[in-house]
Amino acid sequence: MGRWHAAYGRPARLIAALGAGALVFGITAAANAPHTAGGSRHVTAAPGPRVGDRPAGFNYGTDSFPITVTGSAPYAEPVLGSPYGGYVGMIGNWATWQHCGDKLAWSPGNSPAANTNFLTYHIGIGTGVYWFMAGPGVDPHYNGRTSEARAWGVAQAVRTLSDIAKLKVTYPIVFADGELPGNAPGISPVPDNGWNFVYTSACSGRVKSKGINPEVDRADFKGFTNYITQHTKFKAGVYSAPSVWTSIFGTGSAGSVNSTTYEWTYIPATSHLSPRPTGWCLRGTSTCAQFFGGITSNDANAVMWQWSGGGGTSNGVGDFDQIDLLRTP
Repeated sequence: MGRWHAAYGRPARLIAALGAGALVFGITAAANAPHTAGGSRHVTAAPGPRVGDRPAGFNYGTDSFPITVTGSAPYAEPVLGSPYGGYVGMIGNWATWQHCGDKLAWSPGNSPAANTNFLTYHIGIGTGVYWFMAGPGVDPHYNGRTSEARAWGVAQAVRTLSDIAKLKVTYPIVFADGELPGNAPGISPVPDNGWNFVYTSACSGRVKSKGINPEVDRADFKGFTNYITQHTKFKAGVYSAPSVWTSIFGTGSAGSVNSTTYEWTYIPATSHLSPRPTGWCLRGTSTCAQFFGGITSNDANAVMWQWSGGGGTSNGVGDFDQIDLLRTP
């Protein structure tokens, strides 16, 4: 995630192993909105002019750490002033699940505001969620086989659904957050989330071996997404970016995203809140959302773009997203 990258810097050994290009991470910089799980610190931003997103069918939203929504319902998007189109938060973190992390990027204020807009005023998507996912390399039972990796993905999906059951989640896509967080104390004990290196245990931070077959990584991912779609009403999605996706899954068949998996990208990201997006490009520029795994913005499963606050950038407020409502399954 850009959050962890901007806050904690780049791990030198991971740069040497993967190349600097793979280390442009998503969701946002922790410095944008300092908050720990269960905390109450928020970034407050006054709303701007009440100008709607465009074209019709798109809404602006926010994700992860809190950004205070002011005023009365129907609520306005912080800073931008347009109708608040939704919130997507970290429902769970593999590291906290394994007892070696204590941070969640969740806002107890943004979620109900987004749900009020959606349920009462029919604006946006309400609340969506993502699971901060672990690769096979931090599986306590790792053996290099796709069967075990798949079981590890299933276990994470089961925990995700358990966490979802405690909240009001209205958006029908559950995202697997596939990324390389870098040095991120409290978020992850390892810089690659176990996608590229195998560790002596889930929480040790000590590398046992380097390199994981992309097919093994993909089995982990498929275990998660298949369980979500086969056992619930939810659809499966993935949050990542082109360079990170390729560094984990490669450019072969393991790196291909099918039409039934929905995508949320964070590249390119800007540290500014103006110009804002029109469709999949910043207004009046050639800066446009880049999806991954063979998916482009023309595909029906490209649904969201974290356009400001991610990718190692900081806008001083938090994470802002462009959401295509018409592609909601």
